Amino acid sequence: MEPLPARTMQLGVCYYPEQWPQAMWADDARRMHAMGIRIVRIAEFAWSKLEPKPGQYDWAWLDEAIETLAGAGLQIVLGTPTAAPPRWLLDQHPDMLALDAHGHPKGFGSRRHYCFSNEAFHAASRSIVEAMARRYGQHPAVIAWQTDNEYGCHDTVLSYSAAAVQGFRRWLAERYGTIAALNEAWGNVFWSMEYSSFEQIGAPVALPTFANPIHSLDYRRFASDEVIRFNRMQAEILRVHSPGRDVLHNFMGFFAEFEHHEMGRDLDVASWDNYPLGFTDMAHFIPDEDRLRWMRTGHPDVSAFNHDLYRGVCKGRWWVMEQQAGPVNWANANPAPLPGMVRTWTWEAFAHGAEVVSYFRWRQVPYAQEQMHSGLHTPDNQIDIGGTEATQVARELARLQPGPAGRARVALVFDYSAKWMHEIQPHGATIDYYSEVFSWYSALRRLGLDIDILPASTTSFAGYALIAVPALSTISETLVERLRASGAQLVFGPRSGAKTARFSVPEGLPPGALKTLLPMRVTRVESLRPGISIPVLAAGRELGSAGTWRDFVEPLGATEVLARFGDGHPAILRHGNARYFAGSFAAALLLDQLEGCAREAGVMVRRVDDGLRLRRRGKLQFAINHGPHSARVPAPAGARFVLGSEVLPAASVAAWEVGPQDEPA
Repeated sequence: MEPLPARTMQLGVCYYPEQWPQAMWADDARRMHAMGIRIVRIAEFAWSKLEPKPGQYDWAWLDEAIETLAGAGLQIVLGTPTAAPPRWLLDQHPDMLALDAHGHPKGFGSRRHYCFSNEAFHAASRSIVEAMARRYGQHPAVIAWQTDNEYGCHDTVLSYSAAAVQGFRRWLAERYGTIAALNEAWGNVFWSMEYSSFEQIGAPVALPTFANPIHSLDYRRFASDEVIRFNRMQAEILRVHSPGRDVLHNFMGFFAEFEHHEMGRDLDVASWDNYPLGFTDMAHFIPDEDRLRWMRTGHPDVSAFNHDLYRGVCKGRWWVMEQQAGPVNWANANPAPLPGMVRTWTWEAFAHGAEVVSYFRWRQVPYAQEQMHSGLHTPDNQIDIGGTEATQVARELARLQPGPAGRARVALVFDYSAKWMHEIQPHGATIDYYSEVFSWYSALRRLGLDIDILPASTTSFAGYALIAVPALSTISETLVERLRASGAQLVFGPRSGAKTARFSVPEGLPPGALKTLLPMRVTRVESLRPGISIPVLAAGRELGSAGTWRDFVEPLGATEVLARFGDGHPAILRHGNARYFAGSFAAALLLDQLEGCAREAGVMVRRVDDGLRLRRRGKLQFAINHGPHSARVPAPAGARFVLGSEVLPAASVAAWEVGPQDEPA
């Protein structure tokens, strides 16, 4: 079988042959190909079927499934099955379970019942992964491997088992060298917390009051490294026995319990599982009124944020491994998508640069935990609305291949450690890292801008005209120099540079190393209750308001104050090409201020209706309308539309050709 053409847009589906009678497989495969599907993910939960007893493998059914799918012209992503260990493995190693913060085991009977630090589980995982890779690694239909499934789902990154605590102690000894160095770095003189050996250190749980924040942060760092170590073990095996095949993992939306960019070093492709309605319902930072408004289409920036985040994990290569195709089963409410949205979500992913969009799942299963989770077909094997819309996308793909998504002119810096720091020491019940970052991202999208979401570890920011840095807790001298070297307009949000890597207040006060770009001191901070707002004024005119959080800032040197809070404290400061927003700005004020920054950076701004979003890919400009009303797209007169038209109904997508004259300024 010929491999996929490089970087073309393809459709896929998640399929579970072990859950259906073998007599159905050939017809399923035939209909998949007829629908326009070309890639099928299988086997990621099939450990007990592949190894029903320790060391005794049953390959016959998977051999048959692979040959059946390949015979229909389909290519296969083979999942390693480590997300669902068999019962016999737990019987052998009852200590393989993760323990929660109360010491309770996360037991057998669903999935993800393992601790990343348990070495017996590592050994069993190595064995099944190597056995699968040896058997199928050279099969011409197997084009990629997925490691495990949704690492950390169901709050399983953090474990407090004996194996995890012992691993943490070894991790600390390697990081700090001596217990004296750790005591100094952690500030353990406070409350007589000094240790005399690493063996005395436990997990930062079950304490009378707050744990030392650096203790908690280091435990989060350790747990992240354990996930990466487990994934690296699998990736190394797959590369030995299945060379030339992509190795990927399916990450989750708004899930930041381990460092995805660091894991991306061991992957070829970052994929993620896109459930726009579920995420809109469950994302705690989305206001209730927005949950209701976007109930059937998904918030306009929910999918896009994660598309742009994961595009940056593996140097631009990314897929959607699970695309919502109908109602899900796991949110607080599970409405049906507005007709047209499955097609629109698919094109939205392609507009952001996806190589593959794979639907979950081929057919709704009529039993077990996911029996209420829809697929492309109903349990009685009739095509559902999502299947009809997927078929339409396949027909459209046959005539549209716009080329790769290029680099955006605007970057937003996202940092996993900052998210952990906000959770460990929020300084207010409503303070949330995602809330601040998502509000900035959403405002930039309302300006019609394409955005690259990048980690703070990015080696070069060259080529960006505007770089947004909201709530980045720790800012190193190295990062400051990289940002300075970019020559871009820079805009920082509150709490930027507020802490050191040791989770302490920087010497000379925040913003720490950022002072060389923005000479100023943050002398105190405050968090505000919901409903409290502070006006922001300039030249005697009220620009808008701020709430939730505020920095009290003292400008230094030539730093200008562009706007002040109603009580006279600086709200917006500027020095050279760098700005600082000293509070969590309300949506309208944030939109206006970021628009000013973009215009000053020379970036073309096109404010769009609050349900409409734009994204450029190759020679095509896409417009996605999440509704709730029809919208007029900002296409030039005489534009040649290849999808949709100038007036776009809700739950629909348009695309038109653009040339050099349409490039942003």
